[in-house]
Amino acid sequence: MVFPRVHGQLIAEAEYGPPVVRDCETLSISGDAVSDRHVMTTERIRRPLVDPRQEASPGAAPYALRHGEASASPLRILLSEGSSTSAREAITVLGMQGHHVEVCDPNPCCLGRFSRLVRRFHRCPGLGIDPVGYVTFLLEILARRRFDILLPIHEQGYVLSKTREAIENHVAVALPSHAAYQKAHSKASFSRLLSVLDLPQPRTLLFRTREDVAALDCFPLMLKAATGTASRAVWLVKKPHELAAAVEELARDGAFAGDIVAQEFIDAPVEHAQAVFSHGRLLGMHAYRQIARGAGGGDAVKESVHRPLVREHLTRIGEHLNWHGALSVDYLALGENDVRYIDCNPRLVEPMNALLAGHDLLNLLLQVTRGASPEPLAPCRAGVRTHLALQALLGCAMRTRSRLELLRECRRLLMRTGIYEGSEEELTPLRIDWPSVIPTVVAAAWLLIRPKAAEQLANKGWGSHLLNSESIRIIEGWNGSPA
Repeated sequence: MVFPRVHGQLIAEAEYGPPVVRDCETLSISGDAVSDRHVMTTERIRRPLVDPRQEASPGAAPYALRHGEASASPLRILLSEGSSTSAREAITVLGMQGHHVEVCDPNPCCLGRFSRLVRRFHRCPGLGIDPVGYVTFLLEILARRRFDILLPIHEQGYVLSKTREAIENHVAVALPSHAAYQKAHSKASFSRLLSVLDLPQPRTLLFRTREDVAALDCFPLMLKAATGTASRAVWLVKKPHELAAAVEELARDGAFAGDIVAQEFIDAPVEHAQAVFSHGRLLGMHAYRQIARGAGGGDAVKESVHRPLVREHLTRIGEHLNWHGALSVDYLALGENDVRYIDCNPRLVEPMNALLAGHDLLNLLLQVTRGASPEPLAPCRAGVRTHLALQALLGCAMRTRSRLELLRECRRLLMRTGIYEGSEEELTPLRIDWPSVIPTVVAAAWLLIRPKAAEQLANKGWGSHLLNSESIRIIEGWNGSPA
């Protein structure tokens, strides 16, 4: 993805001030190479600016403080990355509650850079390239600067759970044991966990060899590597030649070093549930249904639902793992009381729909991180619809490859018609954080020029901030001591 670059500086930072863009050139969003100077600070603009906490009054925007009151005691919070949509939404929630937010990420053009709510950006080594260097860098930041909370907003929790004691010498963090994190993170281990707890999942087989996978002949089926985010390393296989292509890609990625998951394909609505635990005790849970699919299997449009059965299942999972922190699951909803679990994400995924439905799971996670014991949250509102315009445009372009359909989708988004009627935007809170819209506007323009670029743009999000089989191998062979 191509974004504007400022000569000399990418963004000028200010207290509650918007980034300032001067003469522009282009810059790739990939940004995998990490420079020697990891910390990127920016100049401050000395002029009066409006505090977004004052600007976002209930009558002014849907992101008003009625969806998240300003914290009576603002915290200094460091996010473990800034590239994911989950991180971008966390920045919005934390920023409008008055917290001091800083971000670590290997990509100088990550989504989190386009925000007036981020006080400082730290360019770090990529988790997928140098996980030990990432942890070492993070510990140096925590030792040098004062923070109240480290928030593992994405897969960084995998390596951070292994060095949790060293981190807790500097800052509060909510993570389970590394063994528990492994069971939730690996698709194969999560399938085994579901079997142990007698929880429903599609019919599943686990394989270790290329030959066994290549011999499968029951189509259609879902084929998954043990590790993968945003539908990476996941294939819907309908015919033998598709199976052969998937096996080749699994072999190239070194996936046969671990288990390969083959699951029955079930054509049913996809739903997600997010939960926060305190040492195995479920404190809050929110569920929503995928109304429209975006790039990489992500949700372009979602709607909150009540799922008491899923809450009961999550309670059992959390107790069994003695889970501490956030945990999310994906499942197929065959009926209100008939679900099949297909994936687990050991983190809080895109918390904005929950907030708009009345559940501030992120604030609950902050309380747990600081050692509080809050009362469990009551069920929130069902039927709250939200969308991510960036995902919607990428999904439309990948499905249709048509400029005309993209223009129609843009019109539906702007006019809030069709599936967007009554829906609120999650990713770009324009009225309180106008720079957040820049990536969406640039992506829309680029897709209208070249609709076939949608897959390339989506792949840019799978950068060095994410785990891969090699970085997992390094982490598992690491003794936990910083470099």
